[in-house]
Amino acid sequence: MAALAAASPGADECLEEDEDELEPGLDEAEAEPEPESGAKAAGGSRGAVLTRRGITLRVLLRDGLLEPARGVLSIYYLGKKFVGDLGADGTITWQETGQVFNSPSAWATHCKRLVNPAKKSGCGWASVRYKGQKLDQYKAAWLRKHQPNTPAAEESLASEGEEDELPEEEEEEAVREGRAPAPEPAAAKRPEERSKKQQCRSLAEQAGMDHGAPGKRPENKPRVPVRYCTLGTRDTARNPQTLVEVTPFAAINKFQPFNVAISSNVLLLLDFHSHLTRSEVVGYLGGRWDTNTQRRRQGGRVGGPQPRAEPPTLRLPAVLTVLRAFPCRSRLGDAEAAGAVEEEICQSLFLRGLSLVGWYHSHPFGPALPSLHDIDAQMDYQLKLQGSGNGFQPCLALICGPYYHGNPGVESKIAPFWVMPPPEQRPNDYGIPMEVEVAYIQDGFLTNDVLQEMTLLVEFYKGAPDLVKFQELWSQDQTYLDKLKGSLASRTPKDQSFAHVLEQIYSLLKLSG
Repeated sequence: MAALAAASPGADECLEEDEDELEPGLDEAEAEPEPESGAKAAGGSRGAVLTRRGITLRVLLRDGLLEPARGVLSIYYLGKKFVGDLGADGTITWQETGQVFNSPSAWATHCKRLVNPAKKSGCGWASVRYKGQKLDQYKAAWLRKHQPNTPAAEESLASEGEEDELPEEEEEEAVREGRAPAPEPAAAKRPEERSKKQQCRSLAEQAGMDHGAPGKRPENKPRVPVRYCTLGTRDTARNPQTLVEVTPFAAINKFQPFNVAISSNVLLLLDFHSHLTRSEVVGYLGGRWDTNTQRRRQGGRVGGPQPRAEPPTLRLPAVLTVLRAFPCRSRLGDAEAAGAVEEEICQSLFLRGLSLVGWYHSHPFGPALPSLHDIDAQMDYQLKLQGSGNGFQPCLALICGPYYHGNPGVESKIAPFWVMPPPEQRPNDYGIPMEVEVAYIQDGFLTNDVLQEMTLLVEFYKGAPDLVKFQELWSQDQTYLDKLKGSLASRTPKDQSFAHVLEQIYSLLKLSG
């Protein structure tokens, strides 16, 4: 875990925060030194650092190294592209939202946190490009012109410790070689401009390619999970079905960036779906993302009277609530059927006022741990679902292992995970699969939607060659049907008014083989 902590984003924070623009409100003469004062400042290391801090976008604009224009600034980060306008006053306007930022670091930090909420700093001068060239190179050019005696080591100080972002042409090459995620098209629409149907379709099409049908691969051979820290750089010779242990956020000294609550009906339906076939299944998750950040008062008066003051507040993570599972009733290679099912799911999301918030799939006879393929798919889904809007939106992944004999008891293991992007200085590494803590909500009753979906699933898999034979023994004293009933028991509501409907579904399973 020590190696993992060192490799994780935030473990090696860039040093640019010590070299960025001075805070607003400092004396203008100190913040923007005149060229003739540069030689004196270069006399000592402290003076050189202060001078570098004083080189702002306004200085570079004033001295003609930069020119204000639309769309001349850009950031490339983990497959995402951000474009900004440079104002004559040195401010940056993000074209996507119209937000105005006073420094490259402020803009870079904001954009990077949208993709990776664990990111603490933006390393703006090394990340933001002006007409394709990093801004810190323009800062170095200013120094060479106005401080010719500055040592080379001091001249390059601003880039020390900063991530090595891939330029556009290098990133495209990396995508072709499979070393980096594909960037979003430059003309991608904002999430608010896309309907829920379009958002669903984007994720559904990708899932249809990777997992989008039962029957993809039976899990006959046991797979031994590996620790993330043993993976290293991507290797094309490595089996993409290699399972990877998930990492708790606490193990790398980080907080989970969002809270999750899942309805018991969601777990029941996806567990039922996963039990039906010896092949992998896939489905989508609908719910809501609460962007209203909660606050909780902390502290109070202790001892004698104290001056009245507002107690400090704690900012709590926003909540992702998963309310509905949407199984895909389609087979691998049947593009027409898969498209129809995905269209139906998109319509259901839209009609229920839900957003697409994630996906699930099964490892029928293996542990509920992500494979290398799952990690890459989830990282891609996170970027697709994120879009390019102003605000972080999570994408949750669930894995169900229904028939893994390593599970304690008969209840299926359903494991939520989320992928933390690899460190920027090692873009060829895999994303880090993180264990997500979840609060489970016990529903009061089974909805007609869930019961109808269960019936449709039984009808879909009826007579299929990979259908589980529920009359056969799963263990020495339990049939596969006993195993299914035992797993669903903990996820069914206390209200048993629907029990007779479930028994009818179980009877259909007995006949379906």
